[in-house]
Amino acid sequence: MKRLSIFFVSGILIGTVGLVTSCKTKSASSNTGWAYNDSKNGGFTVAKNVKPAPGPGLIAIEGGTFVMGGSLQEDLAYEYDNIKRRVTVPSFYMDETEVSNVNWGEYLYWIQRNFPNDREYYYNALPDTLVWRRPLSYNEPYVENYLRHPAYQDYPVIGISWDQAREYAEWRTDRVNEQILRSRGIMVDFATLAGKGGKATADPFNTDIYLNGQYQGEGIDGKRMPANLNPAANATGNKGSNSARRPVRKEDGVLQEHYRLPSEAEWEYAALALSGNSSNENIEDGKIYPWTGLGVRSASKKTQGLIMANFKRGEGDNMGVARGLNDKADITAAVRSYMPNDFGLYNMAGNVNEWVADTYRKMSFEDFNDFNPFRGNEYVNKRMADTKKGTFAKDKYGRPIKDAATSRRKQTWAELNGQTDSTTVLSEAKFNNDMRGFKDSVNEDLYGVTTLVNDRSKVYKGGSWNDRAYWLNPATRRFMPEDETSAEVGFRCAMSMVGSPVINTSGQKNFTIPKKRKSK
Repeated sequence: MKRLSIFFVSGILIGTVGLVTSCKTKSASSNTGWAYNDSKNGGFTVAKNVKPAPGPGLIAIEGGTFVMGGSLQEDLAYEYDNIKRRVTVPSFYMDETEVSNVNWGEYLYWIQRNFPNDREYYYNALPDTLVWRRPLSYNEPYVENYLRHPAYQDYPVIGISWDQAREYAEWRTDRVNEQILRSRGIMVDFATLAGKGGKATADPFNTDIYLNGQYQGEGIDGKRMPANLNPAANATGNKGSNSARRPVRKEDGVLQEHYRLPSEAEWEYAALALSGNSSNENIEDGKIYPWTGLGVRSASKKTQGLIMANFKRGEGDNMGVARGLNDKADITAAVRSYMPNDFGLYNMAGNVNEWVADTYRKMSFEDFNDFNPFRGNEYVNKRMADTKKGTFAKDKYGRPIKDAATSRRKQTWAELNGQTDSTTVLSEAKFNNDMRGFKDSVNEDLYGVTTLVNDRSKVYKGGSWNDRAYWLNPATRRFMPEDETSAEVGFRCAMSMVGSPVINTSGQKNFTIPKKRKSK
């Protein structure tokens, strides 16, 4: 098995990124000649050009072109819902493993600690452990133990709806970015915060609110905030540790991008991991599973004959015979089980199916964009509390309130402040923010009568502990309403990659680009 090599130094990708440092380097604009990072001429701040390392739990996936649906050799169900088409997937990050019970337990504990009196918030975040119940099976021990018993803490969380998975991804983004800011002293560190009961303000940290300058002040600001080089902020002439400080901005490159569910194209691309089967843009050997070969058993000399994933081998055979259990699991298995694929991802086949972000359509292959294909766009804007001050409205959990987008373009200042005439309002009223179905028309009256597909139908992929080998193929796809749950469905998160898509430059030819000339 070939393995895509990715090298890190101090948590940073070699060749494509550098360390995030304070903006002390004084370079000048090639267009105006004005110096950057100089408080004497305005203080315009330009951070060092960096590419951050993956967030916690993530692995870098170098993108490329592949044939979506191409690994499905035989459509046994005759669904014809993933016809072969060539697409390009940009580079991105993906969780090394499925989200586990202990990961979800951390989420539940955080809710309980920060909102002890909000039983609704906690209840809505609870997985549906009743998914284990079957009329003719004794699965009650799993109902009681699977989520909370330490014996299952490294097993994939199940009973999670698509909606809950999305909520978790947003929560995870905020916790990761809060950790970055507190560990660097940009915000009050955790030790100091613990002495204040673990909370700085009534509202917990939120990335969007912080970047909008609405999360700062006494009890929040740390001693190592970046210097504010704007002369107006330093008009009193303060120097050293007493000089003006500011929160981190998006332009500083310190904070991570948002965690999210992967798109269907990203998931299928990552599962196939053709990087291990290609050389100089030639795919040397196709795949029908996340591993090389046509079968489900290991061909390696040391592990020959071992089952490569956790699935149901046949009717009534979930684990094999005693003293020779075929996949070493009866239900799910620990998230770090079996061999990872060539991208280093575990359990991209079997164990649990995984939610992806896409809305299901049987004819998805007919209407698609060949670059970064995705079906599920619902465009939203953050609601403004005060347009003149630029502050966002917040919900009771301190998160920005998001409304359906009202325009396909940037609105004028007059439109943003409601100073529009009836003609303008009428033209913008035609905009449809819900682009999940794109050109499809959905008759809601037929839902549940002649079809189970509507805009709430979401795709899941990968096969599970209770599925046959056919569903281990990355091109297979099924769907379920976004608010439903199953003992066979879990999820993992992804994150968009910023900057260059190149991850590993080893052995690759590159043009030599002259350094940018300095302005005189």
